[in-house]
Amino acid sequence: MRMKLKAMAGIAALALAAAMPHALAPEPAQAAVDTQLLPGVADLVDKLLPTVVEISVQSTNPNAAAGGGGQPDMNPFKDFFDEFLKRKQQQGDDQTKPDDKAKPNDDQASPDKKDDKPADNNLVNSMGSGFIIDPKGLIVTNNHVIADAVNIQVHLQDGTMMKAELVGHDPKTDIAVIRVKPDHDLPAATFGDSEKVRIGQWAIAIGNPFGLGGSVSLGIISARGRDINQGPYDDYFQTDAAINKGNSGGPLFDLQGNVVGVNTAIFSPSGGSVGIGFSVPANEAKNVAEQLIKYGETRRGWLGVKLQTLTPDVAEGLGVDKSKGALVADITAGGPAEKSGLKPGDVIESFDGHDVKDNRSLQRMVAQTDVGKSVDVVVQRDGKEVALKIELGRLEEGEKIVAAQDKPAAPSAPVAPQQVLGMTVSDISDDLRKRFNIEAKVKGVVVTDVSSDGVAADKGIAGGDVIEEVAGTTVLAAADVLAAVDDATKAGKNTVMMLIAHGGSDDDKRYVALKLKK
Repeated sequence: MRMKLKAMAGIAALALAAAMPHALAPEPAQAAVDTQLLPGVADLVDKLLPTVVEISVQSTNPNAAAGGGGQPDMNPFKDFFDEFLKRKQQQGDDQTKPDDKAKPNDDQASPDKKDDKPADNNLVNSMGSGFIIDPKGLIVTNNHVIADAVNIQVHLQDGTMMKAELVGHDPKTDIAVIRVKPDHDLPAATFGDSEKVRIGQWAIAIGNPFGLGGSVSLGIISARGRDINQGPYDDYFQTDAAINKGNSGGPLFDLQGNVVGVNTAIFSPSGGSVGIGFSVPANEAKNVAEQLIKYGETRRGWLGVKLQTLTPDVAEGLGVDKSKGALVADITAGGPAEKSGLKPGDVIESFDGHDVKDNRSLQRMVAQTDVGKSVDVVVQRDGKEVALKIELGRLEEGEKIVAAQDKPAAPSAPVAPQQVLGMTVSDISDDLRKRFNIEAKVKGVVVTDVSSDGVAADKGIAGGDVIEEVAGTTVLAAADVLAAVDDATKAGKNTVMMLIAHGGSDDDKRYVALKLKK
């Protein structure tokens, strides 16, 4: 189980109760209080337990721990659990060896052991959880549970142990699918609709904490949309249902018995549950799992843009009424966005019929949309709404295109530096490109110095930054910057927008709104 270890400061509150004198006690009729019993889940758990499995892994990952995470283990019962894990692993090794009961074509006990590697002192034993999604033996778990695995074993609720093979894995969402080959249909869990999950509703976590197996805990959904900096598509549920190391990959159920999340990480300063766990929403996990099963890899939609957070001052500079949406900072040459007419400075407000809240929501929408689908996109441009039609490419191919676009810029003759809005700006020369380590494909006007008391310094602009656009116009010379700022001032604008390549990096562009002198 992944953990995020932080120093925490807590305030302990003591609730003191004093006995009320008998004379002041209310009458029984007045003391009637409505009560609500906790839900009984025993019958439901009986049905769900067989769908959840324990997963034992031998891997080459030196950071592997029980259920992943790789963090220091501060558990006072560490020695006990380490010995427990060794016994469980040994049981799996013993039960997957050929015996006289094995059938000739039994994949669980095949006499052909060429793929079985002898025990290696460099291999690390770890355990996690998973759940069956297909009676024929398909199982969902976390990517970090099976990372670098050379041997994966699945332990069913009835004690059966089977060797598993990897179907596919996705580090970006931490979802993986493995397969076992049983001789009969297995009980399978059903995905629910995580969009309908509400904060405060009951949730049941079942998994394999510390290798104990078949453990059930009850809690609620504490929050939605958590970003814990684990990947580009973070949108976790938070739950206080107890999950610990080893619960990774296990399901989070609702009270109808549907999987609403895949338990993936915990926040813990001690190594154990403190009531803050995180689960991948079922809709995302299901989408990734289906792709892994069908293709053995993910096939995500690709728009071909770089995005920037739309802050209130940037929204004002762009003439956008509200700071809601995703601001396009750059367009990938040859990508779907460029072909459709999308431009830097556009604010994407709607994608495929869904409102765009911010960059993260747009990234998830695009990633979950089928490759090749033609989607409707609505943007704000120059104070007007513009409707576009964009046929999505494939992210995995787009990443290769972006990596290949690194062409050297043509050398330019140096000119005299210019002063504007607290900055000294110059045309990019070979010497300046080398001095500030400006990437070859970045074109524009380089900032060579910034006044500490100017408006540029207030916005974090520094020497080595490259101005690529001013007020929506591409600039290639220092004189272009001065002219654009002068035009904005004469037009009575309060701010002027500049597109900045921070530190001369093509991968770190942002719009900056600079106030004009009046």
